[in-house]
Amino acid sequence: MNIDTLRIVNLRSLSDVSLSLASGMNLFTGSNGAGKTSVLEAAYLLSHAGSFRAGSRENLISRGAAGFSVFAEVSLASGTRHRLGFGKEGGKWSARVDGAPASSFGALVQHAAVVCFEPGSHALIAGPSEERRRFLDWGVFHVEQDFLLAWRRYQRALKQRNSLLRQGGSVDPGLLEPWEVELAQSGQAIDSHRASYLEQLRLHLARYASALLPELGAVELVYRRGWPDDLNLDEALRVRRERDQGRGHTTVGSHRADWSIHFENAPLREHLSRGQEKLTAMAALLSQASLYAANRGEWPVICLDDLASELDRTHQEWVVGQLLEHRAQVLITGTDVPSALETVPVTMFHVEQGHVAALL
Repeated sequence: MNIDTLRIVNLRSLSDVSLSLASGMNLFTGSNGAGKTSVLEAAYLLSHAGSFRAGSRENLISRGAAGFSVFAEVSLASGTRHRLGFGKEGGKWSARVDGAPASSFGALVQHAAVVCFEPGSHALIAGPSEERRRFLDWGVFHVEQDFLLAWRRYQRALKQRNSLLRQGGSVDPGLLEPWEVELAQSGQAIDSHRASYLEQLRLHLARYASALLPELGAVELVYRRGWPDDLNLDEALRVRRERDQGRGHTTVGSHRADWSIHFENAPLREHLSRGQEKLTAMAALLSQASLYAANRGEWPVICLDDLASELDRTHQEWVVGQLLEHRAQVLITGTDVPSALETVPVTMFHVEQGHVAALL
């Protein structure tokens, strides 16, 4: 997938930016705080309907502005083209596909695929389980067509069961049971899709982890579905009813799932240095992009924020070499030209005080 044109209006420090992007390497340079990361964030929003940065979506809007918007023209290897839009206007969040309002954010996201490595990416390895579920579900969404429906059914049932649990006291089992049936059915479907996706991801992860972290030995990917292995989800929900009523929320299910990466010579996450966490995250992100390509026939757009400060020169050059080999469109930021890009064709942009200019 390529983003051919990108227009950004009132996104953080970017008030009005229009870009024509190259199909290969695109480098955005400028001082810290100039707005470089926001360019990558704009592309990411079209693919995730959310930012890779922490904080409320309201923080995306430029100070003093009523809303913001991101528009892009994207092209696929098949020759198909789409016009995509995401933003907030008149107090409402919206998404558009080919000029018409999208039925849901999912209808937008299915047309855009962007994978991003940035300074906070180590949270994929060392952060909360929510980060890993988000990574996992984005990948599954682009592989399994009926995953989104199961996920929506699950979220609705979870909300209703939690609402009953928060009422306090003893809840009539007859009120809980219909939602538990829905949770069990949709949760089992989600679990099946996730387990299948991770099984496919293993082969890609083994390749990238061995290249980036050979000193750590063989890699293993461990999946925990969110309820005891010896119980079906409907059984687990019944067993936990009393405890859940005391806590006021559902403590087992697909919303509690997690996965982790273990190495032969670093079996625990705590055995990894911060640098190794970053390289492990990079291996996971490249593996996801590679699996996407195996299923879709083309790589997603790859964003690398502040590459030079996150990876040493040897690893920078290896990553760039991989992306060039697979002909991925890449958006990179840095205060200067990273050493890994000094000898490769690059389309350059300079970012200064919220303005972006192409360099000849």
